[in-house]
Amino acid sequence: MSLYSHTKIVTKDKISVEALLSAPVYLKKINGETGLNNNISDKNLHRPQLALAGFTELFTYHRVQIFGNTEIYYLKSLTREQCLTALRRVAGFPIPAIILTNRHEMDGELLSVLNDSNIAVFAAEAETTKTITLLSEFLDDQFAEQMQIHGSFVDVYGVGVLLTGRSGIGKSEIALDLIERGHRLVADDVVIFTKKRDNILMGTGQKMSKHFMEIRGLGIINVQRMFGVRAIRFQKRLEIIVELEVWDKEAEYTRTGLDEKPMELMGVNVANVKLPIFPGKNVTVITEVIALNYLLKTYGYSAADDLTNIIHREIALKRHSKSAGDPRLINYFQSDDE
Repeated sequence: MSLYSHTKIVTKDKISVEALLSAPVYLKKINGETGLNNNISDKNLHRPQLALAGFTELFTYHRVQIFGNTEIYYLKSLTREQCLTALRRVAGFPIPAIILTNRHEMDGELLSVLNDSNIAVFAAEAETTKTITLLSEFLDDQFAEQMQIHGSFVDVYGVGVLLTGRSGIGKSEIALDLIERGHRLVADDVVIFTKKRDNILMGTGQKMSKHFMEIRGLGIINVQRMFGVRAIRFQKRLEIIVELEVWDKEAEYTRTGLDEKPMELMGVNVANVKLPIFPGKNVTVITEVIALNYLLKTYGYSAADDLTNIIHREIALKRHSKSAGDPRLINYFQSDDE
């Protein structure tokens, strides 16, 4: 079971059609304010080719409809009356919005049919494939699962490190020390994670708090104002979770790194390190080493596996040799008497 299984996962059940205007693809509203308050309840897009031709039994009308070359040229191939009939057939369903791609346009009579059904109409200059790609990514973000976690999220050497632990254990102080050493704060106290696709968690802060931090005994500080823009970033992929725990001599902690167990968040496995702390322990430097070690593993090197292989080779050599090897790292010092 995930450590954060008690944390509520939220998703949007709908967004307004007007939100499409903030998508990373230029959309021009071509029928005024009509349909801007309609709701979109599905992240998928649909091309209504069969519906225009008369087959509506499997018409997913609740999705945003894309009119590309196929749809527009089909309508143009019909007589005027047939074209109006086909469009009225589709407009008879509660469609939230229609997007015309490839700079296609609709004349006033056709727009009037859609206005009467309160359907928003947008025009996109991009080709159909690009429009669908950008809109799909935007809608996927809008309807993605989200989770709030109490902690400090820092970019350390390009690795997204989330510091967690009980309140007052020192998460913000460690994050502040990392920032002073040249790393970048993503969020402090409350971190919002959004699931992108199947295996990526993107973290960011809240709009209101942005890059403010609370340091107990000092108060609120503004990291961007104090350290400059180099010390912040607005989002980062989560790659490793560092759980800070007060040292417990009875507890068992990883000594070799061979028995690592990832943590599951929203169905995504994330590397996890349980770090015992006590007064005098340099947790900041250890956090940097955790990030660097993660990078080494990403590039295919594991110190624990390397040492294990060396030990196995030494054992194999001793089995075939009766003489004891010299245990020193260097067995000849070349008159170095230092």
